Amino acid sequence: MNKIILLLGSVLLATSLYSQEINPPAGRIAVVADGNSPDPDDLGGTVVTLALLRASGLEDRLVHYSHSCDLVRVNRISEAAEKERHYMMQLACDGTARRWGGFNHLTFYDAKWQLDETIKDLSRAINASSAEDPLWIVEAGEPDIIGFALAATPTEKHQFVKVITHHPANDDAGDFYTWQQILDFEVEEVRIPDQNTNLKVDEVEWEWAMNHTDHRMQWLWLMGKMAEVDDVVRFQKNKWDCSDAGMVLYWISGANVHYGTDMGKVEDVKKILIDYLAKHPNP
Repeated sequence: MNKIILLLGSVLLATSLYSQEINPPAGRIAVVADGNSPDPDDLGGTVVTLALLRASGLEDRLVHYSHSCDLVRVNRISEAAEKERHYMMQLACDGTARRWGGFNHLTFYDAKWQLDETIKDLSRAINASSAEDPLWIVEAGEPDIIGFALAATPTEKHQFVKVITHHPANDDAGDFYTWQQILDFEVEEVRIPDQNTNLKVDEVEWEWAMNHTDHRMQWLWLMGKMAEVDDVVRFQKNKWDCSDAGMVLYWISGANVHYGTDMGKVEDVKKILIDYLAKHPNP
């Protein structure tokens, strides 16, 4: 009898852990990333974000993805290097979507080069929001695009918008909107700890992806490596960084509704992706 009770307890514990791993709140999700700013970390963040959503079966709830939202270039990155980043970020989006599948419903917008279209697309997502179907916006870059979309939408819709943030470097980097101005739209601020703590790691912690036999996993590693070899900043050297994807991991695992994982680790990412590939082998 004791063995049976122990076995049942183990099963219930495993079920509980899994439900916490993928247990998103109600609503849809939108991501606004940069990547054209001096820090290239959004390359790794983008590919891991899309792979996590696909592996969790939540890709259809992603209703907006834009990148290169740093609208005013700073002197720390040259015009030529910034232009290169635009293409790299688009490649990260389109390449991951093609390899992992599931995103045919979505257009990946370049926020700076397609400014009007980007604002209109995010505005449509805001306008579709309700108490039963809120919009969770992941702030993976400067807040300006979010501010422009909120300004273009009815005030009564803003109560159904939640903005997830993890770093004041994003909050305070806007050229047109401050973080306080975003909050003044009366959206819900969902703040979690700095995801760089566990998701900006030494390259060796991602060798499992580099050595994986599935090209989908190798692609993720390659794009993160592209950020490491970037020659604009030095603080990414010998690092594999998908820190912004920690906000999506938090949402996938429950956000502030189901007590999501607010300090994501590489092992959390690895488990979701490895489990998915095992169940959906490369044809």
